[in-house]
Amino acid sequence: MDRYEIIIFWSAEDQAFIAEVPELPGCMAHGNSHEEALANAKEAMQLWIETAKQSGDTVPEPKGRRLVFG
Repeated sequence: MDRYEIIIFWSAEDQAFIAEVPELPGCMAHGNSHEEALANAKEAMQLWIETAKQSGDTVPEPKGRRLVFG
């Protein structure tokens, strides 16, 4: 689970740090600090993976490298 990329950024709209996991569609969390957002993202990732497995959905393998967005 720790091999997925997590992107953390400040959202002025939400007034919180947002943590996104691009390789797990829709998986994101927020927090009042980087650390809180990261901890919440790790919990969200675990729940995302557990839910996907229970539903019979594919869990993508971590790419293990920086993603490139175009």
